Amino acid sequence: MFIAYAVLGVLLALALGASAVLTFARNEAIAASMGKVGVPDSWFPWLASLKAAGALGLLVGLGVPVIGAAAAVGVVLYFIGAVVTHVRAKDYEIAPPAVLALLAAAAFVLRVLSA
Repeated sequence: MFIAYAVLGVLLALALGASAVLTFARNEAIAASMGKVGVPDSWFPWLASLKAAGALGLLVGLGVPVIGAAAAVGVVLYFIGAVVTHVRAKDYEIAPPAVLALLAAAAFVLRVLSA
C-alpha cells in the first residue's frame, strides 16, 4: 500500500504544486476560471498557499504518516469547496476539482492503510 500512496501522493503533489505556482502567477486560464465562479483576486495568494501546503504535506507524508493523512484530508476539503463554489455559481465544469478530490481521498485511504 505504501508504494501506491507514494506514487499517488507524489503525482498529486506535483499537480498541486504546479497549480499553486500558476495561481500565484495569476495564470490567465486559472484567473478566468476562478473569476467565472466569483473568487475575488484577493483570495488567490491564500488559495495558492493552501495548494502548496497540501503538496508539501503529501510529500512529508511519505515519512510521517499522520502528516500525509492530514494533508490528504485538507486537499479533499479544498476541492470539495471548489466543487461547491462551481455549483453555486451554476458552472458545472466540476470534473477537474471532483477528480482531484477523489484522488486525494484515495491518497488518504492508502496512507492510513500503509501506516
